[in-house]
Amino acid sequence: MERKILIVEDEPKVAGFIRSGLSESSLASDWAADGESGIAMLEANNYDLLILDLNLPRKNGFEVCAAVRKNDRRIPVLMLTAWGAIDDKLKGFESGADDYLVKPFEFQELLARVKALLKRSEPELSEPSTLRYADITLNLDTREVHRAGNKISLTPKEYGLLEYLLRNPERVVTRAEIASHVWSIQYETGTNFVDVYINFLRKKIDRGYIRKLIHTHVGSGYILRQPNP
Repeated sequence: MERKILIVEDEPKVAGFIRSGLSESSLASDWAADGESGIAMLEANNYDLLILDLNLPRKNGFEVCAAVRKNDRRIPVLMLTAWGAIDDKLKGFESGADDYLVKPFEFQELLARVKALLKRSEPELSEPSTLRYADITLNLDTREVHRAGNKISLTPKEYGLLEYLLRNPERVVTRAEIASHVWSIQYETGTNFVDVYINFLRKKIDRGYIRKLIHTHVGSGYILRQPNP
């Protein structure tokens, strides 16, 4: 089945460069030159991936991504931007992006990111629809999270962080591993964004429950485990 990609980019030369490369790789694409047009095209068509510039007229990339995530939690979003600061990347991920590529970039790097996101979004027959640990359940289809039957609302990155912990229960995961797998960026010593998001997640997952499940492994990282009886 042909995969189709929407590119929302206000620079015609950049959009043309991307579309030409995708076409050579047998990937079909459409193009929108501003944020509002991009949202309208997403609402009218089914796309397998969104390549989204941040600095857009009418609605910027953060606004577009947030609007998309209200209606479609599944479509992968690859953000493109000239802004490479860690705070900008985190803001992009919080708005719902799955990956982040800083301009200027080589097309082969973009293609590798596109293929990885498309592969990740393909349903796998062996993939369980629900991840479980202790009294936590995470439904991969609906992205709903419950603990002890109580529904918990998570931001996209809190959800990704919990999913990573649930896929690695009772194993210490380092901050570098978390940064790589959840944010797709290299962990920089001296930054504390992983610790900040762990604390956000703890407040939603562990607060109000006697058994705390997210634990700090001093000097190493974090571990999802049940406390000893």
